[in-house]
Amino acid sequence: MSENKNIDERDRKILEELCRNSRISYSELAKKLGISDVAIIKRIRKLEETGVIKKYTIVVDPSKLGYKSISFTGINVDPQKLFNVIEELKGMDEIKYLALTSGDHHLIAVIWCSDQDELREIHRRISMIDGVERIYPSILINKLKGDLCI
Repeated sequence: MSENKNIDERDRKILEELCRNSRISYSELAKKLGISDVAIIKRIRKLEETGVIKKYTIVVDPSKLGYKSISFTGINVDPQKLFNVIEELKGMDEIKYLALTSGDHHLIAVIWCSDQDELREIHRRISMIDGVERIYPSILINKLKGDLCI
């Protein structure tokens, strides 16, 4: 794990608590860590200003929203058309996450769909984009770990 010299153990504890509950009050957080509210506020502000904390958000369960088919899809692209393909993919609402990678595929897309038929259609639409050479869908069967916190 890479170490950030500006983050100490108390900052890590603050981050852990915020990951568990980003709605925790400053006073409750201060009580848990045994420091003052003012110290908590200053530390959180510093974590925000330095970009360690990018935003406060929620985590949803896609299946509870009707998304029963989720795919981690590798996408190989003609390098000359990469940025055009990226722009087109970014415009697709079903794609919830898109990353440029150095692995087996140029791009990885996380796609949420209501069922297998919709997912097949999205994969077909992606494969028809000018510059997409091939797609490699991996359908999510069971999430084994999903903790994106420190």
